Amino acid sequence: MASNRTFTMIKPDAVRGGHIGNILQKIVEGGFKIVAMKYTKLSKDTAGAFYEVHKERPFYGELVDFMSSGPIVAAILEKDNAVEDFRKLIGATNPEEAEAGTIRALYATNVGENAVHGSDSDANADIESNFHFAQTEIY
Repeated sequence: MASNRTFTMIKPDAVRGGHIGNILQKIVEGGFKIVAMKYTKLSKDTAGAFYEVHKERPFYGELVDFMSSGPIVAAILEKDNAVEDFRKLIGATNPEEAEAGTIRALYATNVGENAVHGSDSDANADIESNFHFAQTEIY
C-alpha cells in the first residue's frame, strides 16, 4: 500500500526567484495537505548529510554547494498516493523534459537548479521527513 505522505523542499533557486507562494499554491491545488513546513537554510554539513546517498556521484559537491546557497522551504505533504502523485506534479528532473504545467516546467532553471525536491519512494519520504522535522512539528 502506498504511503499517504511525502517530503518536499522548495530549493534555493525557486526561493530566490520569489516562487514560494506559487509553488505552494500548485501543491494545495494538487490536493495535498501541508502537515509540516519550515523556512530554513541548510548548512553545508546538513546538505551533505541529506544527500549522502549521492556522495560518490560527480555532482555531489555542486549539489551540496547549491542546496546550502540560500534558504529553502521544507514540507511534509499528505494525500492518498502522495509520493507518486507529487512526482507527477513536479515533473521531470530536467525542466526541458517536464510536462507543461508541472512545477519544474514552470519554475526550474535547469537540471541542477530544478526548483523542488520530491521524495522518490515511500521509504525515502519517511527518512527525509524525519531528517528535517521532529515528530512535534508534524500535524
